[in-house]
Parts: sequence; structure tokens; C-alpha cells
Amino acid sequence: MTKPMREAYHEQLDEVNGRLIGMIRKTGELMGLATKALLEADLDAAEQAMASDSSINRDQLEIDEQVLELMATQGPVASELRIVTSALRSTSDAERMGDLAVHVAKVARMRYPDHAVPDELRDTFAAMGKAACEMSNKAVEVLRTRDLDAAAELAHDDNEMDHLHRSLFHVLLDDDEWDRGVEAAIDIALLGRYYERFADHAVHIATNVRYLVTGEIEWADSAAGH
Repeated sequence: MTKPMREAYHEQLDEVNGRLIGMIRKTGELMGLATKALLEADLDAAEQAMASDSSINRDQLEIDEQVLELMATQGPVASELRIVTSALRSTSDAERMGDLAVHVAKVARMRYPDHAVPDELRDTFAAMGKAACEMSNKAVEVLRTRDLDAAAELAHDDNEMDHLHRSLFHVLLDDDEWDRGVEAAIDIALLGRYYERFADHAVHIATNVRYLVTGEIEWADSAAGH
């Protein structure tokens, strides 16, 4: 027997969510590669990270196309409309996360064979890279389980990333500590911003899930404590 139309429709919505989960998982893997490139001056890792971004971009186009087709042909009701709206928002956030990881890889490649990160900041960037990958993984779990407590934890994680980000400027603005010139300072400022914004987009995804579950609109920057 043919499945009822709404049952088949909800299976398609589940498929969209599964594809979105895969897309976000890739962003964490990409940031892991980019961080390896940055900390180890690893040219192969930088090139691999940059090449991987095309897969994330393709995912966005395909998922968005599938969502728009469902909206046009199935006439979603209120709860279903929240699912597709949340998916469209989240693919945009995930695509941006991929771009930000690529920016990190590009700095590593640009400074190769030298290290873009000075020794005194390696631990900070290692912590930022670890936090970014963990937040991407947590965003995956929030999408998979729709656990609002886990979604709220991402905002706390983002505060930790913000703390690491601010700590960079304590070093950059200390005349007694920073003696590596303007160009290196610009690299560090930009790199810190890339990690910080990556984390923000992970929080945005959690905010999208909160909207999906509750129907409540919450500004992502407020959720992130900004």
C-alpha cells in the first residue's frame, strides 16, 4: 500500500534533518583540519581544508532546494513550517562555519612554511580550535535530539570562546609582550575573529532548534550572551 501523504512528507523532513546533521558535522571536521594546519604549519592540511569546503557549499544548495520543493508542494502546517524554516536558517549558518574554517586554513597557507601563530599563543589557539570543534559536534547533537538543555549549553560554551578571544587582545595590546610587528598582529586578530564567529554560528543553530521545538523567537546574539 502507498504510504499516507503526510507520513511520507514527515519522512522527507527527517531526511532533510539528517542531511543537515551531516553538513554541520563536516564543519567540525573542516575546522579540525584548519586548526591542524595553523598550529603545525601543515600545508597539506590547509589545502585539504580548503578543498573540503566545496562539499559543504554543495550540501547547502541541495538541502535548500529540497526544503523549498517541500514547501511548494506539501503546504506545511505551523509545526512543519518551523522545521523547514529552521533548516533554511541552519544551512546558512553551517555554510558560514565552513567559510570561517577555510579562512583559518588560508592564513596557515599564506604564512607557510612559517607558523602564523607565535609560540606564546599556540595554547590559546589550540583551545579555540578544540572549543570550535566541540561546539560543532554539540550542534549536531542538538539537531539530532532537539534537546533544549544541550542547546542552552552552547551559549555557555560560546562565552568560553569569547573569553579566549578577548585574551588574545591582552597580548596584542601589551607593548611589553608583543614585538612581532603589525602584520602578525593583524593575522592574530583575524584568526581570533574567525574562531569566535564560528562559535556564534553554532549557537545560532541551537537557537534555530529552540524555535523549531517551541515556536519562540529568540535573537541568537541574546542567546549567545552578546
